[in-house]
Amino acid sequence: MLHRLRQWLCPDLAIDLGTANTLVAVHGFGVLVNEPSVVALQKGSRRVLGKGTAVGKLAKQMLGRTPDSITAIRPLRDGVITDFELCEAMLRYFIQKARKNSRGLRPRVVIAVPGGITPVEKRAVFNSAERAGAGRVWLVEESKAAGIGAGLPISEPMASMVCDIGGGTTEVAIFSLADIASSRSIRVGGDELDQAIIDYMKQHFSLRIGDQTAEQVKIAAGSAYPLDQELTAEVNGLDTISGVPRKAIVTSEEIREALQDPLEAILGCVKSTIESCHPELVADLADNGLILTGGGALLRNLDQFLWERLGIPVRAADDPLTTVARGTAICLDHFAQWRDSLDSGDRDV
Repeated sequence: MLHRLRQWLCPDLAIDLGTANTLVAVHGFGVLVNEPSVVALQKGSRRVLGKGTAVGKLAKQMLGRTPDSITAIRPLRDGVITDFELCEAMLRYFIQKARKNSRGLRPRVVIAVPGGITPVEKRAVFNSAERAGAGRVWLVEESKAAGIGAGLPISEPMASMVCDIGGGTTEVAIFSLADIASSRSIRVGGDELDQAIIDYMKQHFSLRIGDQTAEQVKIAAGSAYPLDQELTAEVNGLDTISGVPRKAIVTSEEIREALQDPLEAILGCVKSTIESCHPELVADLADNGLILTGGGALLRNLDQFLWERLGIPVRAADDPLTTVARGTAICLDHFAQWRDSLDSGDRDV
């Protein structure tokens, strides 16, 4: 009864603190916040624009388009906090947005973080969340949250495998009996895919483009494996030779060539995870295969690329963008079941 009253007064929050996007799920309501991890500032100061509201979608629209008086910043890079003050401001805004009807209480929060972050980086997440208005804070590895959110039978005595490709990191894990049997984390994700397109356009087309343009090209014509019908995309940028704006037409074959190196790095991460696992669990993967989550799972034919190179079934999870947030929310909904696998920063009670 007391627990239900507290949930009514101040629902628990599950946060997927991502390099590209931050998602907040509220106990009993699902994902209520899904916005870019971007903050807009008055240049030369630490003041967030719009009385602290220039965060998320509004701030992302400003990336690369701001006048000299404004700067748009992403406070996370490669899955970890690079600007503590701005991350705190961003979290405070998202937490307040998710719990508009809170009654002054501080919510319990579970935050999904990359498996490869250091103790110092974990402490930064704890401190930023607490200063942003969270009460008790627990951390869960993104790969575990992805497995739970994808509905994998990770508690069973058999292997389940997930590959979560976020904006800054790729998390790969094999589960058995509710624990991680083998895992790897590399700081390669959607940002590196975008950067690969930027580099390719500069090298092969003498065209300089920004991060958002590269992301749009990736969405419009990106693929990891040949398509039945190849695509084209128009790219606007600055000609590096003449110094004037110019358009270019690129094909999906060219974008696929541009993405080769980061895709090979992701493949290598998956392979090394499998190679370090017990043979009996590896045998299960021939039937159970690999589940893709995160924004990177939306890249066309990524499942076919991995299936051909790994020889095991590969498929994308339903709504891969929200899988980690949904898994983190499940950890909250069944807190007693998952509490022992969460990181409390040695402050659990």
